[in-house]
Amino acid sequence: MRMSAKAEYAVRAMVQLATVEPGTLTKTEDLAQAQGIPAQFLVDILAALRTDRLVRSHRGRDGGYELARAATEISLADVLRCIDGPLASVRDIGLGDLPYSGPTAALTDVWRALRASMRAVLEQTTLADVAGGTLPAHVAALADDYRAQERTRRG
Repeated sequence: MRMSAKAEYAVRAMVQLATVEPGTLTKTEDLAQAQGIPAQFLVDILAALRTDRLVRSHRGRDGGYELARAATEISLADVLRCIDGPLASVRDIGLGDLPYSGPTAALTDVWRALRASMRAVLEQTTLADVAGGTLPAHVAALADDYRAQERTRRG
């Protein structure tokens, strides 16, 4: 999976919004500054998030943005799908429609497993989990395993 800058910025912005007390509005400029996101780029991101009803905006001098639902109810997958579409796709073809045969037929199941593993992480990790630094146990275990592998490769 390759995450676009736009998707990564969207996740960062949403996690930042998750740290704000519910009902408190955050201005685009403040959000951009807090996460080092180009403000004009963030405007486009927030528009997409608003269209998908992940954030609400309020106009006026005291306006700004807030999460549309509790941070515990918005998964990372929700944000990524809003910005980049499906979590894992192969040439924008449905997995059942891939033209694999012979020795490549099992690749369809590899792609299914990849999608399932990404969903297990991204759909079960909420903005609140990230903002609070308390990832689901299975996600933390995967991250720990990866860190251990990195140390082994470097060592």
